[in-house]
Amino acid sequence: MKAASFRLPEQSIVPTLAQKVEAVGGRLIVVGGWVRDCLNEDSSNDLDLEIFGLSRDQISELLAPFHFSKPVGRQFPVWRETRQGIDVAFPRAGARPGPSNSRESLESAFREASRHRDLTINAIGWDPIANELIDPWKGRRDLEARRLRAVSEETFADDPLRVIRVARLCARFDASVDDGLEGLCRGIDLDGLAPERIARELCRILCESPMPSIAFGFLKAVDQLRVFAPIEALCGVGQDPHWHPEGDVFVHTCLVVDRAAAIAREEKLAFASRELLLLAALCHDLGKPETTTIEKDGRVRSIGHESLGAQRTGQWLRELRLADRTVSAVEALVAHHLAPAQFVGQGAGARAYRRLARKLAPTGVDLIDLERVARADHLGRTTEEARAGRFDQGAVFLAAATAAEVAEGVREDVVTAALLMDRGIAAGPSLGRLLARCREIEDESGSREATWIMDRALADRDSD
Repeated sequence: MKAASFRLPEQSIVPTLAQKVEAVGGRLIVVGGWVRDCLNEDSSNDLDLEIFGLSRDQISELLAPFHFSKPVGRQFPVWRETRQGIDVAFPRAGARPGPSNSRESLESAFREASRHRDLTINAIGWDPIANELIDPWKGRRDLEARRLRAVSEETFADDPLRVIRVARLCARFDASVDDGLEGLCRGIDLDGLAPERIARELCRILCESPMPSIAFGFLKAVDQLRVFAPIEALCGVGQDPHWHPEGDVFVHTCLVVDRAAAIAREEKLAFASRELLLLAALCHDLGKPETTTIEKDGRVRSIGHESLGAQRTGQWLRELRLADRTVSAVEALVAHHLAPAQFVGQGAGARAYRRLARKLAPTGVDLIDLERVARADHLGRTTEEARAGRFDQGAVFLAAATAAEVAEGVREDVVTAALLMDRGIAAGPSLGRLLARCREIEDESGSREATWIMDRALADRDSD
């Protein structure tokens, strides 16, 4: 089958590798997600290759000049080249029969090797020498139909992570899942999965999907949402229908992550900002299962859910082994996600905006990041205002933050340790206390006059 016009990255070593492999009687095939994404006209970075017709020692020798690692894995070795993000795998079907014999033997070997792959859309190979596809499981047809099917019922459960991957691809491609695959996903035990692997799939669900809610909905439908236990706990937690006519906290959270994904696309956020926004959107109400009560008048309230939610967020994300800086940033966004609407509703002054900016600053996020989370939360509902895409408080909040000169983070302190030391303050605890007081005065007053601020701080000290 002739392939579409695939374009390898500039300076890719793959064409050279393919020629070297062919010269010694083997055949290099590009496999997996890169082929799928090219057929789907999507960009893709990481390349997975398989080399047929050569022994493990021959492959090691051939790859050594290209700065590949030594093979990792005894049963199914993989050689890695990190600069271009290339993995070379030894085919699970073994080295032979190899392509040196015939095209038919290559396709037979590829079919046997790809039988161990998860989905038909991930089991398509591309021969860069012949510019031909090898598609023994009709994966291209399934890709065009937006349908997910398992390659083999016997091998699919070899890696339980595939259940979450199905959910991710279901959301990414808005794909249907055939009945056989759905049944397989329902029956696999996910308890032994490493936290790091779960975390990677979770972040990919959030950052790669136009509508991440599809993934969570699929996992719920096949009784596997417990792999994200804090999210499963949101199911059935009621909300005040006046503010949340859409339903329970799980339904609301799904709408919020979809809104956050749309915001990330519209504002063309860099990956780091997109990840923080989506994680905060997912976790923003994790405190509600423990704080939700029904009052005598029938009102549903969740007092303090944001602070408890920040704690539960930190616990969960640390269990998933996410980086400390990521966890701290998401915790801060969850803890203060109600602030934009509250500040506007209460008519908060510049001092309050500066103090909030200072609270967020150590975590690496700012008031712009916070407004995005609040906007996703507000629009992730089915109220009339949300359906119209209106979050007027957000615009007011950002305007006030800009006026206070802290929208994008705190300003550099006007008063430095050196200035105070010039005034005769010795290094030590007293200097630290005076610096903190100068910072408070600057935030309270908005003044940028260092001398006036220091005079105030010293006068306050002397009057104590």
